[in-house]
Amino acid sequence: MKNNFFTEMKSRGYLHQCTDNSKLNEIINKKSIVGYIGFDCTANSLHVGSLLQIMILRLMQKHGHRPIVLLGGGTTLIGDPSGKDSTRKILEQKIIKKNIKNIKKILNKMLNNSDKKIKPIFVDNAQWLTKLNYIKFLREIGSHFTINKMLTFDSVKLRLEREQSLSYMEFNYMILQAYDFYQLFKKHNCILQIGGSDQWGNIINGVELIRRVLHAEAFGLTSPLITLASGAKMGKTEKGAVWLNKKFVSPYSYWQFWRNTDDKDVKRFLKFFTEIEENEIDMLCNSEKNINKLKIILANEATKILHGAKASKIAEITAKETFERKGVGFDLPEIKIKMIQLNEGIKITDFLSINKIVFSKSEARRIIANKGLKINDTLINDEKKILQENDFNNRMLKLSIGKKKHYTVKII
Repeated sequence: MKNNFFTEMKSRGYLHQCTDNSKLNEIINKKSIVGYIGFDCTANSLHVGSLLQIMILRLMQKHGHRPIVLLGGGTTLIGDPSGKDSTRKILEQKIIKKNIKNIKKILNKMLNNSDKKIKPIFVDNAQWLTKLNYIKFLREIGSHFTINKMLTFDSVKLRLEREQSLSYMEFNYMILQAYDFYQLFKKHNCILQIGGSDQWGNIINGVELIRRVLHAEAFGLTSPLITLASGAKMGKTEKGAVWLNKKFVSPYSYWQFWRNTDDKDVKRFLKFFTEIEENEIDMLCNSEKNINKLKIILANEATKILHGAKASKIAEITAKETFERKGVGFDLPEIKIKMIQLNEGIKITDFLSINKIVFSKSEARRIIANKGLKINDTLINDEKKILQENDFNNRMLKLSIGKKKHYTVKII
């Protein structure tokens, strides 16, 4: 099993760069290794943009290797400048700790915790970064970095080329990340760091630091940054990030995100975000002429990994009820309205705007004018319509915006 890890990394499209392909492949053919991926803790949930990294952690476990999940309680106090145009908002430690707790819950759901040999090791780099002696750190670690080389890395170079300020605090980030790798190598014999392609410079620094200080060999590899066929960044929609926490994005909405995948992305995403064997994916894509059936497979499998088989099945049934049978499914996003609001009267345009179903009342009016609003599958043509109690059936109604956005509205 172990010796297929690198092969599957390549064939699924997970591999972008590696510090030494042949040497790393030779090592993992002989034994199980420990490798790590770091996660930012600037929000209290990860989103779909982090999903490829989680799939790589699952792939490590599948092939008998043990992953370390580094939760950046220390580095989040500074903020990674990679890909950023400005300094991030500085978070308080208590917020970061809360974020770590919530992110850990998500990762524990998605990774294998039952096998002791491959069970993930969770580490917070605040354990060592918040205890550093500055002078000692500069002498022992800082002396191995040159400003000349640090200025060549994209995280720094691109900001300076755009004439956007880069604080000294952020400039230190790459040294701290290199030090993380150094610490994990010493404490856990971790020989591999994995990250997105924007982390290449930071990863190289860690490999070099281990070589210079410990006279040992470590490796780094990166995965590609994923964009949609439209060119948009993975995990972003018109309504914001697609979060992995069901408090922010319901299992049904998550399922719908994958169901709405662009035709051009379906095969690629089946390889990236499901664990269907690749020969089966090829067979499915070659034999199945109905692209929508492939999208349903993608939605089912991706949702199953995050929310479980039961939630995935309920989401599929909800979609069928909503789209095919013109019904109200089990798990549509729910909006609550108080009876007093109905008694006082609320204009439909106000209701849509207040509940952030649309961005503004003017957008609501445009949708109605373009025949895009339905209540209980009945077209609404009047922008002055007032929501009333008789619009509800058993204190509920179905609200539809276009063909893809559906909600249940419930009287409380």
